Amino acid sequence: MKFLVIQQKRVGDVLISTIICNNLKKKYPNSTIDFMCYANSVDVLIGNQNIDNVIVLSHKVRKSYFSLFKFIFEIRAKKYDAVIDVYNKLETNLITLFTGANIKVAYHKWYTSLFYTHNLKRFDNTKNTNYGLAIENRLLLLAPFNIDKNIIDPYPKLFVSDKENEDTLSLFEQHRVNKNNKIIMISLLGSEENKTYPLEYMARVVDYVANNNDVTILFNYFQNQIEDAKKIYNSCSKDTQEKIHFDLLGDDLRSFIAIMNQCDVIIGNDGGAINMAKALNKPSFTIFSPFVEKKIWATFEDGLKNISVHINDFKPELIVDVHHDEIKKNAFSVYQQFPPELFKEQIKFFLEQNLVSI
Repeated sequence: MKFLVIQQKRVGDVLISTIICNNLKKKYPNSTIDFMCYANSVDVLIGNQNIDNVIVLSHKVRKSYFSLFKFIFEIRAKKYDAVIDVYNKLETNLITLFTGANIKVAYHKWYTSLFYTHNLKRFDNTKNTNYGLAIENRLLLLAPFNIDKNIIDPYPKLFVSDKENEDTLSLFEQHRVNKNNKIIMISLLGSEENKTYPLEYMARVVDYVANNNDVTILFNYFQNQIEDAKKIYNSCSKDTQEKIHFDLLGDDLRSFIAIMNQCDVIIGNDGGAINMAKALNKPSFTIFSPFVEKKIWATFEDGLKNISVHINDFKPELIVDVHHDEIKKNAFSVYQQFPPELFKEQIKFFLEQNLVSI
């Protein structure tokens, strides 16, 4: 069989959707599985032998109706047997419709029967899960293919080459990273302002992590976020600053993945960095934005290796019965009522469980 899996959007979404490919390849080892995504997410697919081809839907193509329809007919010429559209928006509705595939799978919307042969209703918050609904709902899209539940693997995976590991170790030597210390990655800033834990609070989190522990701390941030990163660094204590390698950064997403592969744990804002760390089998402590549904994105939560906190865990009265859009609009003011002292003991517990030297 020939499959096309479509997942646009951000790195975390794309990475989690690779479990669809991994499990299809188990059932159909001789199949061809192609994956369509935006250019900014291609790096998380590198090395995955369950994906035969990556198809990039570029911004330039999306901006032009002529280019988009040209692209659609190029996809049609590949003659897919089945399409799984995880993204399920207008542009991918059209792509799927014109593939000519006999099996077209997506999540149910009121109009999707026009485009898809299988329209599956997402699990809601009433479903009990240790995987997280982001995982469960992607596994749901495999239902039409009758894969034995006993062989289903729900864990996204990243792959790092020997050269990438060697280059990272050389980078650590250049920055004089103490090999005897545990290395903690801090997911310092969110992908958006309303997904970013207040900077002064994050500085206190970093201080908690550094306090009395023989650790090396790395910051994850983009170059366009460097001013906010400096604000956090400057707000940390002098003792904490001595443990931070502020300038030890990757040049691109692959570099970050390789650096994360050498770290012991990750702590910080929910987002792509956390999802990538989990795919590398690294313990994670995640701080969720008030408007993000924890039950969806708190994947593989076990209270030991993967722990997360959300204001709803501590002050549910601030958001109960408040519309999602209203919470998102006022995320910063809600975040201000979520100081790190509320979960300081949970950070300590997480570190005790996952850093042997403590």
